[in-house]
Amino acid sequence: MSEPTGQESTQETSSEAVVQPYAWYVLGVLVLVYMLNFIDRQILSILANDIKADLGLTDADLGFLYGTAFGVFYSLFGIPLGRLADSWNRTRLMAIGLALWSSMTALSGLSKNGMQLTFARIGVGIGEASASPSAYSLLSDWFPKEKRATALAIYSSGLYIGGGISLLIGEQVVGRWNAAYPDGGPGGLVGWQAAFMAVGLPGVFVALWVATMREPPRGLSDGLITPPNPRPFKGFLEELVNVIPPLTLISAARRGTAALMINLAVAATIAAIAYGLIVLTGGSGTSWRQWGAVGIGTYAIYSWATALRRDDAPTFELIWKTPAFLCTTLGYGLIAFTSYAVSFWAAPYAERVLGATKAEAALLVGAPGALAGFLGVILGGRMADVMRKRNPGGRILVILFGAVAPIIPFILAFTTSSATMFYILHFCIGILASTALGATAATTQDLVMPRMRGVSTATFFISTTLVGLALGPYLAGYVSTATDSLSTGMLSLVLVLPISAALLVYAYRAVPEAERTVVERARAAGEVIG
Repeated sequence: MSEPTGQESTQETSSEAVVQPYAWYVLGVLVLVYMLNFIDRQILSILANDIKADLGLTDADLGFLYGTAFGVFYSLFGIPLGRLADSWNRTRLMAIGLALWSSMTALSGLSKNGMQLTFARIGVGIGEASASPSAYSLLSDWFPKEKRATALAIYSSGLYIGGGISLLIGEQVVGRWNAAYPDGGPGGLVGWQAAFMAVGLPGVFVALWVATMREPPRGLSDGLITPPNPRPFKGFLEELVNVIPPLTLISAARRGTAALMINLAVAATIAAIAYGLIVLTGGSGTSWRQWGAVGIGTYAIYSWATALRRDDAPTFELIWKTPAFLCTTLGYGLIAFTSYAVSFWAAPYAERVLGATKAEAALLVGAPGALAGFLGVILGGRMADVMRKRNPGGRILVILFGAVAPIIPFILAFTTSSATMFYILHFCIGILASTALGATAATTQDLVMPRMRGVSTATFFISTTLVGLALGPYLAGYVSTATDSLSTGMLSLVLVLPISAALLVYAYRAVPEAERTVVERARAAGEVIG
């Protein structure tokens, strides 16, 4: 919130500026980028059964490849890239990231084993980590607060459109390639490898288009114009040291011997817990990779948060010391826990359990799923903005709806023996769960100062990826492998939803006061506000 004295006219002028046609043009380009983001990420779903057969993988391996290998590195690199989005040209950053993740998606098509595909997925995760911190920050400058949830929801629709389109593209490329080259095409490539290349390469060219977008003044729509950072890469490099192990030890040592010892003790504790989870889940190679990656990610987040407390007390105050922020993001992260699992496993489930062909699964899971997500996120974002006008905590009620409403359709979908009923219920799950995203995104932006929005977004995505993406798909796959039932694997995920609901009930009570006192708390923590 800005102080009323001397800023009302600025904010009014800024609000008029950001609703000009160019703001909608920017939003359209960013939706396309997010579509490519999720096409490249999600195409693994329709290719899963082919990859499993060709590379000799298990469901747990597939869950690790889709979720953890991607999500952990997405989370970690999202932090320094979020910091860079707060200090450097956001359109250039997004263009570079798009070129990187598109190239790594294409390189996925050259994989000959699970380890090579793992490294390619890590590269995709690092590249994609640049997109949403930049996009959220840009849209928060182009659109005023009262329209922010709607704009962010429209942007987020690219997630669902891209995810649905990826299934259709993947099926078409696989089917046509394997028909043309039944014994392998040029270089011995089979259909699933060609599909990775087909969706990856176009993004390199779209990156050139993204680089032409204008950069708005930071803080434009809130009347809190932030001057350009004279040393934009300084913070980025510092964040790399703060968050990427083992550089984190250097960061801890800078804070003194006691801080280093505490850091090492926390690392040892996390390693012990990770080892316990490895033993608990059977001690396989996949278990080591899964819990090792999650452990590294958790330690890195701890190291970053403690460094942030020293280096940027106002940002630490508004994010890590604000229970309203943490409960909102973690509550949504547990929605993502289930949503990501459904997004990945729905098509393989239709093929494997319900006897659908790949073409049928792609069409009847992909197309309705894209429509459901698009409708849900747009309606949810619009409803969040309407409810916020009537109730300061109204957006949280929309997030809570997205957590609770899909439970019954979810249970019915993964117990029915009717393919038709599964497709209908999958559509319902998509439209209900996706209502929460725009409201969560807008809340995370409103609870921080404009210069902190990139880091705020990166923190939000820690929850959606390190909790949701890195755990949901893998645990469903692990339980499926252990029980030889993908249905049981999916149903096991319902256990987290009461936790999500409880966190969001607390957030509903806490968010209005936290938002009202943003400027006051930032100033008390040392923020210089003109």
